[in-house]
Amino acid sequence: MSDHIFFPISEFAKLSRTTRNTLHHYDAIDLLSPTFRGEENNYRYYSGDQLAVINVIRILQASGMSLSEIKALRDKRTPELMNEVFMQQLGNINKKIEEWGRAQKLLFTFQKFIHSVKDIDEKGMTIQFLPAEAIILGDLNDRSRGRTDYDTLSTFHHVIRKKYPDFDLNYPICGVFSEKRIKSGDWKGPDRFYLYNPDGRDWRPEALYAIGYTRCGYGQGDELYNRMIPFIEEKGFEICGDVYEEYPLNGICITDANNYLMRVMITVQEKS
Repeated sequence: MSDHIFFPISEFAKLSRTTRNTLHHYDAIDLLSPTFRGEENNYRYYSGDQLAVINVIRILQASGMSLSEIKALRDKRTPELMNEVFMQQLGNINKKIEEWGRAQKLLFTFQKFIHSVKDIDEKGMTIQFLPAEAIILGDLNDRSRGRTDYDTLSTFHHVIRKKYPDFDLNYPICGVFSEKRIKSGDWKGPDRFYLYNPDGRDWRPEALYAIGYTRCGYGQGDELYNRMIPFIEEKGFEICGDVYEEYPLNGICITDANNYLMRVMITVQEKS
């Protein structure tokens, strides 16, 4: 674009995706002033090469630099200094991209939980085939010496953070019960915890599951298990693997802690 082409402030604001007020402010602090003012109308006019300048100003400001820092940089700029600044800001931007990428995955997972129960019959039970899903699986919980759910959950977080230091672990926490415990009627406190993390290296396996729902607080789903065990029998199936307990509607979107939506998935197979 030729330097002999000049834009009035309104057009320059549109081209640079900013506002007249911002340009007035930049002028007032002597950061970016118009190339000249009209002799008769005193209008501000900007040159074509100032588009690149204002774009860099806006990028540097968005990456965390203050206007005073940008102004000081402008006053002592050299190719070497600008290259160093650009390299530093590119590093900052890459970190932000990683952070926003993790945030995107986390919000997608929460949204997926909500969508997964959008049209379900909360009182109904079904037998369904479910594909494998990536998770982060914790070690067996140690419930000896009177350890509580709080103790085991705290240990789970500690171990997982040590095992996966670079992973975002702020995903929904769910529980796994062994086949043996469920068959014995013991569903107080899971054998393991797991996280629904799309980058997980473990898997909730693909399988047939008996699936049921109830409204309750954490760990208060006895009535659901009591309904599901005979349901599995009546449908001609039997428990043949782990049981996965999760809360797709929880404190993220429900205000009443006693009205969370709990989902139980029991691995089953047809009776031989």
